[in-house]
Amino acid sequence: MKHLIVTLFLMTVPLFGTTANKKEMREADKLMIIWSSGDRDVALKVCFMYTNAAKKMQWFDEVYLIVWGPSAQLLANDKELQEQLKIMQNNGVVVEACVNCADMYGISDELRALGVEVKGMGKPLTERLKANWKQLNF
Repeated sequence: MKHLIVTLFLMTVPLFGTTANKKEMREADKLMIIWSSGDRDVALKVCFMYTNAAKKMQWFDEVYLIVWGPSAQLLANDKELQEQLKIMQNNGVVVEACVNCADMYGISDELRALGVEVKGMGKPLTERLKANWKQLNF
């Protein structure tokens, strides 16, 4: 009987470890990319390329692109960036923009027309940081 109890105990130990690892993996599968650069090359050749691949290739379950500062103005005025943005959105990337920044540039309506959720970003950013989302900045 002792042997059976020990065997059952040893069989259940890996299950607990697996559950914790799956939880950690779920938390680690959330990525937010803060795009603030007004540099077009940074947008096309680094930020957009990685952001799209991260979602399309399923490197992360959730991928959020946060448009913040000068990047908002660049996006509002660049047709090629807008086309690339649409591809990312179609692949499942969630795109948000800081309303204060967009309002400063007078482009909130233009960003909304692109399917970007324009809102206050301080609280969502803070919540994601506290929830240990992975973060990249461009």
